[in-house]
Amino acid sequence: MINAHTHLYSGLAPLGMPAPATPPANFVEILERIWWRLDRALDAPSLRASAELYVADALAFGCRGLIDHHESPNLIEGSLDVIADVCEALGMPAILCYGATERNGGRDEARRGLAECERFIRENKRARVRGLVGLHASFTVSDETIQEAADLARSLDTVLHVHVAEDLADVEDARRRGYAGVIDRLIANEAMIPGSIFAHGVHLDRVEIRQIESAGIWMVQNPRSNQGNRVGYPSMLAFCEHVALGTDGYPAEMRAEEAALLEAAAAAGDDMARARRRLANGDALFASLYGEGPDAAGPVGAAKHDEIRARAATEARALWERMEAIE
Repeated sequence: MINAHTHLYSGLAPLGMPAPATPPANFVEILERIWWRLDRALDAPSLRASAELYVADALAFGCRGLIDHHESPNLIEGSLDVIADVCEALGMPAILCYGATERNGGRDEARRGLAECERFIRENKRARVRGLVGLHASFTVSDETIQEAADLARSLDTVLHVHVAEDLADVEDARRRGYAGVIDRLIANEAMIPGSIFAHGVHLDRVEIRQIESAGIWMVQNPRSNQGNRVGYPSMLAFCEHVALGTDGYPAEMRAEEAALLEAAAAAGDDMARARRRLANGDALFASLYGEGPDAAGPVGAAKHDEIRARAATEARALWERMEAIE
């Protein structure tokens, strides 16, 4: 019951997040008109409320650990502490990173994101929380940022958590830069660090899967998100042994995610035996990064959960107003 890839910053989204004025026609427009507007509107109170609601619900669903990939471009410094404090207070084991990107502020924004990862990894003393180095997705960063992220992860004796080939836009971007694809680009920039987490992998081929397997890297499939974003089914993961299950920001209801996986796997003609192992595989992935530590404390009390929902509703209204003001 490990959620191997998620976004706690989306925790308020089910509370009436406004639809974009113009419906998105493709994956990149979904990011630009919905999720990238949401993450730019986050402040400390809304991030805290989002994390509280997401974690409280996750505990109620029986989730026993979260691997989070965070972005809040107008709240970079200290953002991981906000999330970590919530996880520690509510008793949720978690592994956190900031997904460095250049999509808003160029290389300076990326450096700040990597610096937040480094600061958190060096300073964090919480019993239930660990840190990694994050990249948003290769199509939002330069080669220099990929190299710096990989160097930082090695220097801190940790790994990378990256979105990989979620949509063809990622592959096409790598090819425009002169690479055969996303994995070729990561290889060239020395970012294939053993034990790393590559989320999605919808548009990988057999050669790339072999390269990932040879490097000792984990893939994480996110069926409900992939279906919602209409990016396709990651059929090549059938040839990968190390695949765990994530929700990519959907609620951490892992049995529902598993049901969505099995339905999609059957429709795609996937190896059903391997598909059924992906939820359990999250235990091995989480243990490899988390090490020894306390287990999840269990669901929060009903009164505290009610307080969390009330705070979330208040912060959500303010967050939607800020979102709608963003061009």
